[in-house]
Amino acid sequence: MSDLWLPGASGSVDDLVARVQLRIEAFAERTGNPPVVEVELRDGSTTILQSLDAEPGLGFMTLVPHGDGGDEEWIVPVASVTRITLRR
Repeated sequence: MSDLWLPGASGSVDDLVARVQLRIEAFAERTGNPPVVEVELRDGSTTILQSLDAEPGLGFMTLVPHGDGGDEEWIVPVASVTRITLRR
């Protein structure tokens, strides 16, 4: 099970974001379209993402919601993310 990776077990937020970005690329390659990426947080809120970034680190990541012209960024604890959905 060398490919099994658990958030917090080893690695960092950088590892998590890099692995999510790899999944996004694999999904796009498999379907032939860039996916819509939706994130759900523990409080039940959801948003379609324009981008995600491993900064500022230390257990936090930055989410940029789609469609707001980049005027808003959410800096959230990694543990607040309950689901990331990829779809066409």
